[in-house]
Amino acid sequence: MTLPPAMHVYLGDMPVEADVDALLAGGRGFAYGDGLFETMRAVGGEVPWWPAHRARLARGAERLGIVLPSARAMDRALRDLLLPHPDAVIKLVLTRGSGSRGYAPPSDVASVWMLSASALPPAPRAGGLVLRWCDLRLAMQPALAGIKHCNRLEQVLARAEWRDEGIDEGLMLDVEGNVVCATSANVFALREGRWWTPPVDRCGVAGVCREWALQALDATEGRLTPDELLASQAVVLCNAVRGILPVSRLGGHAWPSHPAVGDAQRRLAEAHPAFPVTDRGSPWA
Repeated sequence: MTLPPAMHVYLGDMPVEADVDALLAGGRGFAYGDGLFETMRAVGGEVPWWPAHRARLARGAERLGIVLPSARAMDRALRDLLLPHPDAVIKLVLTRGSGSRGYAPPSDVASVWMLSASALPPAPRAGGLVLRWCDLRLAMQPALAGIKHCNRLEQVLARAEWRDEGIDEGLMLDVEGNVVCATSANVFALREGRWWTPPVDRCGVAGVCREWALQALDATEGRLTPDELLASQAVVLCNAVRGILPVSRLGGHAWPSHPAVGDAQRRLAEAHPAFPVTDRGSPWA
């Protein structure tokens, strides 16, 4: 296995430079998706939300019983990666490590983790995102709800439902028919002048941008049906890589621009330098 220059691999707190093939291929992350990951936005050689990402990673590691590398080791590794990649998408994958065959998790093994850098995504579509409903429904598993674990097959299958370049994202429902999220973003709906977002207590991911928005926008968690979402004054998607993006259309339903969306984007621009608002109102375009 040949790793690209922008990927670094670690065993516990130590970097790995040899036997990477065996370490990764024989690991539980590869075999079972037994791990967690964080996808972050770097700007100017910094990851502004790194403390929030690291805290979420720690919560997930505690939930799964995975040994977390030391904060010092992760901070040092991130600094080393950012030196040649100051403006990039940074991904950290943490796995339980290697062990004998079988589902039983090994005890007292060092975790294996990777840091990589990749190019920034393209600028968002001018005028707002175009969405579709996904056919695949999210299963409910409270033990895994909220954390960003490595098993994303539901999202993979949902994203495989369309090839139309005119569709930016798909919204996903749970098995009871409630709105949960997009395939790679959280969703917020403006209802009677207040922002609402679905809870992630039974399925879905507690995004870092979502966490920021709950506080900064004084948003409320609450179950949303598809009809309630369509009746909203405005809808946005958000994640830590692309920020807050307005939705212009979902199927046959369209939303006009709303001042509350611009206000939310301006608040985010003040909190995170990767998402400036232009004169046209669209972020980092």
